[in-house]
Amino acid sequence: MQIGPWEISLRKKALPTLQPLSGRGGWWSVLAEPFLGAWQRNLDIRVDTVLVYSAVFSCATLIAADIGKLCLRLVQKDSDGIWNEIDNPAYSPVIRKPNRYQTIIKFVEQWIISKLIHGNTYVLKQRDNRGVVVALYVLDPTRVTPLVTTDGAVYYDLKRDDLSGLKTEQLIVPASEIIHDTMVALYHPLVGVSPIYACGVAALQGLAIQNSSQKFFSNGSSPGGVLTAPGAIADETAARLKAYWDANYTGDNVGKVAVLGDGLKFEKMATNAVDAQLIDQLKWTGETVCSCFHVPAYMVGIGPPPPYANVEPMVQQYYSQCLQSLITNFETSLDEGIGISEKVNGTQYGTEFDVNDLIWMDTATKTEAASKSSGVLSPNEARKRYFAVGPVDGGESPYLQEQNWPLKMLAGRELPTRAPTAPEPIPVAQTLSPDKHLDIEALRQRASAVIMALLEAA
Repeated sequence: MQIGPWEISLRKKALPTLQPLSGRGGWWSVLAEPFLGAWQRNLDIRVDTVLVYSAVFSCATLIAADIGKLCLRLVQKDSDGIWNEIDNPAYSPVIRKPNRYQTIIKFVEQWIISKLIHGNTYVLKQRDNRGVVVALYVLDPTRVTPLVTTDGAVYYDLKRDDLSGLKTEQLIVPASEIIHDTMVALYHPLVGVSPIYACGVAALQGLAIQNSSQKFFSNGSSPGGVLTAPGAIADETAARLKAYWDANYTGDNVGKVAVLGDGLKFEKMATNAVDAQLIDQLKWTGETVCSCFHVPAYMVGIGPPPPYANVEPMVQQYYSQCLQSLITNFETSLDEGIGISEKVNGTQYGTEFDVNDLIWMDTATKTEAASKSSGVLSPNEARKRYFAVGPVDGGESPYLQEQNWPLKMLAGRELPTRAPTAPEPIPVAQTLSPDKHLDIEALRQRASAVIMALLEAA
């Protein structure tokens, strides 16, 4: 290209060297050792296997459903530092409808499920000609690989995903086009580790207990055993007796009467469910899974709830130890993803879940809460928050009773300088008329004098 006296040659800049992340954290499977040396023998705990265990399934779906049911809204910070819900044509549409095939509830659920099960959530952004994010797609985490260049830049290797609009077999995009929300990063900042990494062994033990119970009950709740003879028998005879016993006295034939001759004896050898403490072992595995997901065990049907008189403390515990971190990370990641983490034209925007949707109060509790908040919330605010009804005239300001006074005004009162003088006693003769009846008018005047004296003393 000739520009004046200079000749400029254009060439495509080479892509920097990319190094895929790998290691013990794993992108496609959760690695844990059910016994010493299992990792070296590639005996991994597979996610699809562990999800069959009821406690893992219950914890993951409970958390995702509870966060998904919260109302996600666009908010703006006012001059008082208060976040108020607003509508903005650049950001509100993608929050209401993140993509063409998902509602916002299903989008949030998939985001949280991917993070809980795989330890990582990858969301691909779709922009319009202005560069504004108009769609978000949660990708399959097993088909995404983070890449790091030698100078520290982050890219993502995406495999084909027709649902998300990725038509090529492989596409490398910069980190600016991906929202990456990680679970706890134990090995690398870009490698999140799922809770299944810690509770996988317990889940496999629970599955083994359930499979053993299924075989036990399918055999008529009768454990296995051995046929013994008083003397030596040939291998052919032993095989024939075993085949005969299996065909006639196991499975659907359990319970039939067996006639044994030649001194044969049947002896049970398997440990029964009571001796193995099967129920206690199964409960322990479930509680271990719940502890790794930070879910109170009673919320997934393992054990009774604590003896609280109110449900609210239990929900507060569940929120603080399990949901709060996931919700805060979701909001922060989404703010950065759609470009509102910093001020836009001098205005600070953000996304916010309404945590009040976690619990629905009964009518009596809502009425009591609304009445007791009269000094903090205006009637219109209480009507909107607790009853979802519109405002009324005159309900814009909070109310308090008149007898409440600021301490500053009470401290500035003038104290009396002298002790009040007691009123003079009323002579009985002055209060009696000639016919010996009480003079009502004289008593009224005297009572008024007493009241005035007490008021002056106060």
